[in-house]
Amino acid sequence: MFSHSQIPRATIVAYLETHYCVHGSMPATLKIGESNASLAAIHDAHAVRSSAFITACNPFSQTLDDAANVGRQHALARELSQRGLTFVDAIGRHPSNGWPGEPSFLVLGVSVEDAKALGMQFGQNAVVWCGGDAVPQLVLLR
Repeated sequence: MFSHSQIPRATIVAYLETHYCVHGSMPATLKIGESNASLAAIHDAHAVRSSAFITACNPFSQTLDDAANVGRQHALARELSQRGLTFVDAIGRHPSNGWPGEPSFLVLGVSVEDAKALGMQFGQNAVVWCGGDAVPQLVLLR
């Protein structure tokens, strides 16, 4: 399924296993390939049919220090705001591999094309995109 990617297989497996946790007034834990009623409710509450889980942290899975990641997240927040997109604080956290949780955003109403472009702009291997069925999908970018 992901055989043509430049991303190491172990990294892809980690992305598939990660819990993508949305904060805010309607918290949700998203898992790749699993329909999520809470996400569907978030979409309904904001009158959107799609969303994407995006981070600017640790580009290409290279660990940066906390200050660098905070700065990257602020830059992503500015970019999202300039584009007029609504977003909710979130964190991506693997349940067992010890990789530090990555601050992220659930970006509401974003197209898969724009989500991919944002991920690429911020040096990411992948984004998680969710369509009208509220099933998170891993979208590899390289």
